[in-house]
This record gives sequence, structure tokens and C-alpha cells, in this order.
Amino acid sequence: MIDYRRAGLLPDRPHTAFRKPDGGLYYEHCFTRHGFDGPFSIVYHAEPPQFHGEGAAIPAAFPANVKAGAPDALRRRHLRSPGLAAHGTPLTGRVPLLFNADLTLGVVRPTASDAVCFANADGDDLFYIHAGSGELRSWFGRLRFGPGDYVLVPRAVSHRFELDAGPQHWFWTECRSALRVPVQYRNPIGQLRMDAPYTHRDFRVPELSGAIDPDGPRELLVKRGDRWSRHVYRHGPLEAVGWDGTVYPFAFPILAFKPKAGQIHLPPTVHGTFATARSLVCSFVPRVVDFGRDAIPCPYPHSNVEVDEVIFYAEGDFTSRKGVDRGSLSYHPAGVVHGPQPGRYESSLGVREVNELAVMIDTFDTLELTDAALGVDVAGYDESWWETT
Repeated sequence: MIDYRRAGLLPDRPHTAFRKPDGGLYYEHCFTRHGFDGPFSIVYHAEPPQFHGEGAAIPAAFPANVKAGAPDALRRRHLRSPGLAAHGTPLTGRVPLLFNADLTLGVVRPTASDAVCFANADGDDLFYIHAGSGELRSWFGRLRFGPGDYVLVPRAVSHRFELDAGPQHWFWTECRSALRVPVQYRNPIGQLRMDAPYTHRDFRVPELSGAIDPDGPRELLVKRGDRWSRHVYRHGPLEAVGWDGTVYPFAFPILAFKPKAGQIHLPPTVHGTFATARSLVCSFVPRVVDFGRDAIPCPYPHSNVEVDEVIFYAEGDFTSRKGVDRGSLSYHPAGVVHGPQPGRYESSLGVREVNELAVMIDTFDTLELTDAALGVDVAGYDESWWETT
């Protein structure tokens, strides 16, 4: 959903006979959103993509019908996600921490590559790769990723992750309304504007050259309405010879985000990177800060009365917080005033640049915490605003 791309073998026109060297037909596969009215891609397969069988309901690969934890006070929280044990695969190792009707937020600390393919028909999956690297394999080819990358897997795209050696730690967001570029970043013909915080060139798409996953699994798991089903192919489900369109996985390096600065502090919406119908994903990157006389670079205390805020802390020294671990999350709910911890507001005077890396999500629908979140909740975080220094 960034721009039009094409790769591999394609016929001159869609919906026409496209033949293999032996005279047989390639199989055209139209992958559409919003029925047939929205963005789409067309994928060409050597094998029929609809030829699968043995459909069967199965237990959830990761927690379905995510449940809230025990009722608790409305309070600011520090969720120490590094305290969660590394386990599972990029599919089975997902740990939901917060959720609402629009999003599920959590972490993934996988220790092994996916043993099956997966298609999430409930939403787009966005990962921020805090640590680790590997390759996303899908109909569209192979996409390398590493630390600092956002990786998007569009809704219902069959895929699996092949991991490199070493620890992995990802921040995961399931977006049940479509993830998109904020509308203000596009000009009337859909091109990214020259004053947008990134360019078309910053986005990496899969490479398609040769077989995508010839020795991969033939089993596909599908999630829809938090129900899980298993389907088996007689051939590798990720095979494809070509595609074109505007729907495909991509990687975007967070450090390619170009931040804005002003004479006085700008609201966090200027850090907006991606959006859904009810939420905004923001990127905080190293940058020059407010440069006007008497400007206070630290965010002002505020009551954002309709929005819950979650921040995933990746690297550096965050101007308004202290004592938050790398890889941890903060959760500040609507309804209570939030802002800098004691001493951070005045100490930011005279600061000219910040060295921080974080992903923030603002969401209009109330977030619920899971039992897993309460299990890594740091005691005393809400009371840290009582400190005098």
C-alpha cells in the first residue's frame, strides 16, 4: 500500500492466457482488499493456489480470543517485556499484552523459525524488530530484515519467517483495520509528498528470483475471527513466478524516518509513521529538538482524554522517562494526566538534540491488559511521579 511494484514473470495484460515454457498455463491469483474496490495485487503461480485440502479446526497457535487480566486500577504501567521467556516461533511465540477492538499489541521472542506457513485473515501484522534478523518468505518473494526495521505482513498473505542465529525480540501489532500511510503524506495522485517524513525509496519489498521456499512446509494455518484452521497443499504454498500491484509485504527502517523540529515543542502527531482507522503508530528517532528561546524540549504534561498511549522503548535516553528498560513498554491510559517524570521537564532546558529510539502507538479505543502483561508489570512505576528529583 505504498506504491505500485512488479517483480518476476508477468503477461502483457491481466486476466489473459499466460503460458509456461511447456505450454501449460500459469495460474493468475487476484489478491484484493475491500472486496474488489480497494488496493490489489495479482500473483502468478506455477501451481493452483486454491488446490489445498484437509481443512480442519485446530487449537490456537497463539492465544485466541485474547482475554483481559484481572480488573485493576487505572494506572500508568511499565511492562518489562524482556522478562518474558524467549520461546516458540514467530507464529507460536506471540505474547499479547494489550488489546482493543482495533489492535492487539505484544512481543515476540522466538527461538526457532516457523515450521508452518500462516495467513492472518484478521488483520495486518506489523513488527518492529528490536533485536534479531532473518527473512520473511511469502508469495511475493524473500524479504530480509534486521534490527530497527518495521516489517509489515498484509492481511491474509501466506508467509513464514526464517530466522538467523541469535536472540530475537520483536514488538508486534495486529491491526484489524488496515494499516496505511497517513493521508496527509500523499499528494492528490497518491505519491508521497516531498515534505513527507519518508520517501518511496525508503521501503524495501521482497525479492523474487527463483523458487521462494522449495523445501518449506506444505501446511498452512489460517486465523479468521480468532478461529484457527489447518490446510494442506500438495506443493509448497509460497511458490510464485511473478506479481504486480500495490499490496505486498515491506520493510521500513525506522532510522529512515525524517523527524521535524520547531522553535517550540511540536505535538507527537508529527512523528506519525503509519495509521489505522482508530490508531496512530509514531517513530521517535535521534533528532534536533526545539530551538527557540526558552523552549522546553521535554513533552509537556497533557490530558489526551480520548487516547491510550503505549511506547516501546528501543534505544537511547528518552527525554521524559527514566528507569525504563530497553525492550520494555509503558502504558498510559486516557483519563489520567501523564507527562514527564520528576526532574525531566526542567532538566531538558537547553538540550539541543536527543538520542532516543522508540515506537509509540496512540489508540482511541480503550486498551485492556492481559494476564501476561500483569505478570511483567513493574511495581511502583505509577508512584515514581511522587519523587522530588
